[in-house]
Amino acid sequence: MTRLQRAGYWLVTLLLLLTMPVKAAEAHRAVVAFAQDTLRNDFRKAQVMAVRDAIANQPDLEFIYSDAQGKTALLIRHIENFISQQVDVLIVGTNDESAVGPVISKAHQAGIKVIVLDRGVKTRDYTTFINSDNYEIGAIAGRFIADKLNDKGKVLLLEGILTADVTQLRSRGFLDVVANSPKIQVIKRTGNYLRKDALMEMEKLLASGERVDAIFSESDSMLSGVRPVLAKYGIDPATVVMVGVDYTSEARQSIRDGKQTATIKFPLGGPETVDTVIKALAGETVPEHIVIPVQMVTSENVESVAPIF
Repeated sequence: MTRLQRAGYWLVTLLLLLTMPVKAAEAHRAVVAFAQDTLRNDFRKAQVMAVRDAIANQPDLEFIYSDAQGKTALLIRHIENFISQQVDVLIVGTNDESAVGPVISKAHQAGIKVIVLDRGVKTRDYTTFINSDNYEIGAIAGRFIADKLNDKGKVLLLEGILTADVTQLRSRGFLDVVANSPKIQVIKRTGNYLRKDALMEMEKLLASGERVDAIFSESDSMLSGVRPVLAKYGIDPATVVMVGVDYTSEARQSIRDGKQTATIKFPLGGPETVDTVIKALAGETVPEHIVIPVQMVTSENVESVAPIF
């Protein structure tokens, strides 16, 4: 190799070395991690998938997620792992408003942009909280059922996870409204937002000889567990006022078939979450609280309102 060739070789090598950091920087993709409390719940799974699909259109973002299987300790461990991985954004869906507070604060203090989605937490150490008005959801259901029953009858309040703020707020909104109708009696059971748990609770209730005139189920997935039990006991679902929350495709069909009276559309929040992620990563100021509107769906508008999944 001549002196000129050697000089040319080293010049090319130097140029490659100088450009490598720039290329690496250009190739960096911000990591968005979703720590979800469970994927066994249809809504919670669809929520993760909605965020995933919205992020798929963003070439500068990488998406990862975890499933805590409904176990709070595992959810905390997953968040700890995401902190160790130094993810850029952490989205959290929790099942316990108090227990996850400290680890969410830890993530926020580590410089991670934290988005609390759907269910609230007892800390203010986050970037944004995105949800819908769950108290109003309960109140809407309460007003609807009271009207349908002419302010008298027995109502089953089928609650979700009792440690989740959404459950507490929906129940409070519902009970506050029906308290204005003293001839309405409310009995409560816990279905944990799962059709299996709701099925077992409804089975025990009907086996005991109890009958109800209406049901407010804090999710449509729990109503899907209630309906086969009603059929088993020879109860026509059309004779029971049944109101759910979420507005799934199954709920839509059940309303069409007269097997569910109504539901309250509860958006997944995927597009809103990813929009907030993009703005936060760009250094823009984002609202501390974003509220997504809800909507009542009955047989009157079921064909014009699209289900959440």
